[in-house]
Formats: sequence, structure tokens, C-alpha cells
Amino acid sequence: MSYSSLEACLLDLEKNGHLMRIREEVDPYLEMAAIHLRVYEQGGPALLFENVKGSKYRCASNIYGTLERSKFIFRDTLKQVQDLIKVKNDPIKAIKSPIKNFKTGLAALKALPLKNPWSKPVIYEEISISDLPHIHHWKMDGGAFVTLPQVYTEDIDKPGIMNANLGMYRIQLSGNEYVPNQEIGLHYQLHRGIGVHQSKANKKNQPLKVSCFVGGPPSHAVSAVMPLPEGISEMTFAGILGNRRFRYSYEDGFCVSTDADFVITGEVYPSEVKPEGPFGDHLGYYSLTHSFPVMRVYKVYARKNAIWEFTVVGRPPQEDTSFGQLIHEMTGNALKHEIPGLKEVHAVDAAGVHPLLLAIGSERYTPYAQTKQPAEILTIANHALGTGQLSLAKFLFITADETNQLSTHHIESYFKYILERIDLTRDIHFYTKTTIDTLDYSGENLNSGSKIVIAAYGDVKRTLSTEVPLCLNEWNANMVIPGVVAIQSAQYKSDNQDIGYIKAKLEQYINELQETPMIILCDDADFVAEKLNNFLWVTFTRCNPSHDIHGIGEFTEHKHWGCKASLIIDARIKPHHAPPVEKDAEVEKRVDEILSKYKF
Repeated sequence: MSYSSLEACLLDLEKNGHLMRIREEVDPYLEMAAIHLRVYEQGGPALLFENVKGSKYRCASNIYGTLERSKFIFRDTLKQVQDLIKVKNDPIKAIKSPIKNFKTGLAALKALPLKNPWSKPVIYEEISISDLPHIHHWKMDGGAFVTLPQVYTEDIDKPGIMNANLGMYRIQLSGNEYVPNQEIGLHYQLHRGIGVHQSKANKKNQPLKVSCFVGGPPSHAVSAVMPLPEGISEMTFAGILGNRRFRYSYEDGFCVSTDADFVITGEVYPSEVKPEGPFGDHLGYYSLTHSFPVMRVYKVYARKNAIWEFTVVGRPPQEDTSFGQLIHEMTGNALKHEIPGLKEVHAVDAAGVHPLLLAIGSERYTPYAQTKQPAEILTIANHALGTGQLSLAKFLFITADETNQLSTHHIESYFKYILERIDLTRDIHFYTKTTIDTLDYSGENLNSGSKIVIAAYGDVKRTLSTEVPLCLNEWNANMVIPGVVAIQSAQYKSDNQDIGYIKAKLEQYINELQETPMIILCDDADFVAEKLNNFLWVTFTRCNPSHDIHGIGEFTEHKHWGCKASLIIDARIKPHHAPPVEKDAEVEKRVDEILSKYKF
């Protein structure tokens, strides 16, 4: 199926039972986001809001809310994309099967962007920022945000669409110090292509021209989040995925997607920043107010009957989870070809993606050795932490499994495998004073914190506890999974508060704690132990490894840290952490009333 517009996609979804129209007037302040969240949580359909308070434009969300629906949208091209990636990974095999790969080559012709001399569809009317639907997602958000933007920039040294970057960087439309209708905020994080383009423009003391597309064929939004290698144009990928060449034109020197529903054009000047945020983000906390580039708005365009596309992020999983699942469906085993020895990797969505990475590698360095211990998997871990988005991982667990029965996607079984084999005196490796994800506030400053690699391999060393050890009964303690206990402590007030007492108290129980290699110090042990996702979210989003990991019988030997019994992860909320996002009770009541009229 080839969609020429967002509306064409929505009509196809509706025809096949994947879309629900909301006809009542809905408020873009909190209400629309709350409806989206409720429908997503229940595995519901895509949504088309037909009557948005304060705006003449319709809005659509939850389009990619399930992997099933995402695969349905790209049902005619997904296999072609997978085949093209396979060809790239194994060109020799492709050469040996030229007839089999003939269709793949034809599909690649769609990759060439098509310059459209007629840009009338998207510039049907010129509007203002204030005319756009201003969707306010969470109560503490600093204003209205664009959450599915396709932000287009070009390389000032190599202009043109083939060297351009299309990324999804949130846009703040209102609030803070932005001059209404004249300025908007542009937030982007580490390892993003737009940063390279802005750096080059800054060096020449020239403004960076930016075009923000909203809507258009769904392949455009997916391409904007696709982790493509630097130098490969997202517009070419959009053409292949959508089975339709990316159509574009230029207006006053700005590139416009002629298939988009909306286009915002403007410029970012060197060293020109303003406060952006807060924003309830995909780790489940607010990203706080920080200085980010400000974009001086030039012109805003809308096509006839335009539809505003948006999503809502918060504590995972959310709709962006399906983006990740779809990317995994397309790329398959591509990372195995990029990182030798890597068999499988899983950025855990329930932990906010970047905070927790689980991996399975190979151990082939010393097959003659009588004692199995980590060797090759340490090399693989270092390679992973230097590769694209994987470099943002904060916790990296890695092991090897010759039976090929272990899976990183069976999370509890994976942790059991690791914890049965971990040597706490040897297998823990810290990376201090390094960069971490911009949205992770567990570190000392923005983008600054630490990482840890836990590389465990070898024979089983222990039988994991399935009951709380008696020595932990002084605290409110709950079993989380085998070998992991959550204990509740007083509210965190200063570094190492309670840690010294806990360690001193438990030093005498080193032998009794051998079967419990991990203790989670938290604010609410019942919540952490209630379900696996709670454990993953609390533990790995609220810990800065270098500051918040301790151990029973800990020691440092030749700069290497280890411990003789349980690893203690302090996952309490700290004063410098961002607050978690929370739903508004009154808004939830209105959502109950609205959705009571619909069946889904």
C-alpha cells in the first residue's frame, strides 16, 4: 500500500477497523493526551479528533500504537526493507542470487527523492503558530509541544537533500520566553545529525535553515526516528518504506515536503538559546528547563484539510515503543554484522530504553581454557558503547550462551542467568564522568553521569534465593525476582545516608547473602516488587552507577571495584532528580465520560 498523505493512511485504517473518530469537542490542554493514553493502555485503535477546542484542524494520534497496526500500515513494503538491509549486510550473497534480489533493486529506485516544482498542496494557506493545535500533554509541561515533528536540515558545506538530515526532535510551540508566533524551541539530544549541521553553520557564523514537517505519509515520521548511519539521507529511506518517492520543493530557500500536512520554516542563529521545557518525557519523568536552540519562525504552511499528527510520551511503554519494535522488525540482525561476536541486544523499553541494555555475545577467545570467564564479551561491550544510540546505555549487562537458548527479551530469565553466574569480585566495570542520555537526570549534570558494564559468564556459581533472607527482615523487604530483593529505606537526603548503616549491619551476613546478589534500596518496596516493569523502571532510571551502587564487603584493588556479597543499588528518588509524570484526577473523570460513549 502506498499512501500519498496522512489522510489516505487514516482512511485505510478506518476501513480495516483500526481507527476511531472522536467527534465531541476535546480540550488540547491535558484532555486529548489523557484520552490517547487511556486508549493506548487498552490496546485501542488509532484516534482522529474531529473537534479540537480552539483550532480548526483535526488531530490524529496512536497511529503506531501497536506493532500489529504498524506492520499493517507498511504491509506491502516491510519485506522489501528487510531484504534491502540483508543485501547491505551480505552483499556477496546478494550477488550470488541476482534474480532473487532483482525486486529488491527495483524497490531501491523509490529511494530517490523527487523534486516537485508544484508545492501548492502544502502551501495551500499560510498560517501562524497560534493557528496550530496547541496540545499540552502533562500538567507541569512548559507549554504546548510538537511530539511527532520531522525536523529537516541541510549540510551547509554539502547542500541538497541527499546530504540532509531528518530527525524527530521535540518542538516547543508556546510558553517560557518565546515570542508568540515568532519563536519556537528546538530540543535535540546527543548523537543527533542536526547537531553536526548546526556546528558547521556556527563555524561560518551563519544561521541554520530548519524546516519542521508534521503529518504526511507515515513513512516520513518513521524515517525521522530511524537510526540510520551518518551520511545516509532519511528521505531515501522514506521513499523505500512508503513505496513512494519523497516529494519536496523549495520556498524562499527552505525545503518543504510537498506531502506534509504542515510545514514550519525558520532559522537557528549561532549561540542563540532560550529556556526550553519542562516536558513529560519517555522515561516517565519531566525533562526540566534547560537552554536549547531557539528557532526564529519565518513562515508556517498548511495543506487543505490538514491533519495534525501527535503522540504522547510518559512512563514506558507508550506509542514510541511500537516505533522501536517496528525498527527492530526492519533491521533484524543488522547489529550483529556491525559488532562482531554480538548475537542479540535489547534496549529495555520498560526502563526507558537507554538506561538499560541487555546483550548476548560470544566467547571464542580462549576455548582451551579450563575456567570460563569473561573475555570476548568485554570487547563486545566496549564496541557497543561506541556504537550509535547504544552508546547512550547506562547499564549494560552482557553474557554468552553456547546453547543459543537464552534471550534478552525474556527479561526475568535473562537476569536469572546473569545472577547465577556473576562473580561480584570480578565482573563489575564502571565508566565514570562520562556522557549519558539527555533525558536521564540520575547523573550530576545534564548529559553527565556514569555507566556500568556487568559482564558475567561461566559456570553457575549459586542457587538464587526465592525468599527474603532473614537478615533483611529489619526493613520492609520484598522479593522481586529470584536473587533480587527490594528493601525500603528512609527518604534520601544526602550522599550515603543509610548506606553506611546498611553495609555495616550486613557485613556480618556475607555468607547468608551469597544467594541474593542484588539488593534494591528504594522508596516503596511493595511497588518495586509488584511487577517486573516497576522493578526495571525504578532501579535503572533512578541510579547513577558511580554514586549509587554499593556492595557488601566492597573493596578496590588496583583501581578495580568489587564486593564479596550483595550489590546494593540505591534507587531512591534523589533531590536532583526530575519529578515523575502523574495523571490529573479531574481530567481522568472527563476522559471516563467521553470514552464511555465508544466501544474499542
